Amino acid sequence: MTATAGRRRRRCGERGSATVLALGLCLALGLLTVAGCALLTAVLASHRARAAADLSALAAAQRWLDGAPADLACAEARRVAGANGATVQTCAPVADLVTVIVVVPAGRLGPARARARAGPAPVDAG
Repeated sequence: MTATAGRRRRRCGERGSATVLALGLCLALGLLTVAGCALLTAVLASHRARAAADLSALAAAQRWLDGAPADLACAEARRVAGANGATVQTCAPVADLVTVIVVVPAGRLGPARARARAGPAPVDAG
């Protein structure tokens, strides 16, 4: 038996192993990509929910402090939230504060929720 015949025998047993390794790496890369996209979707929905909650609370507080009834102040909050891709879950004007909770759909991970309060700035007792 020559040296080249022995090398051929060893190589035949490893034939196709690079293909299996490449397929495994492609599968792992695909799974990481899908997980990254899901995480990015959740983060973006969270940011959108926080922005919509802040803007909705400010709009409702402005109407509430201008003397509008609670239902009109909350209608303004719903309008602003809708313009920002969110839905108002709770709107509660109490005293001089308005608290708003909004929901933004975030795909398969469930909705993103955010809460915001707005009202006049506290007066310093200086």
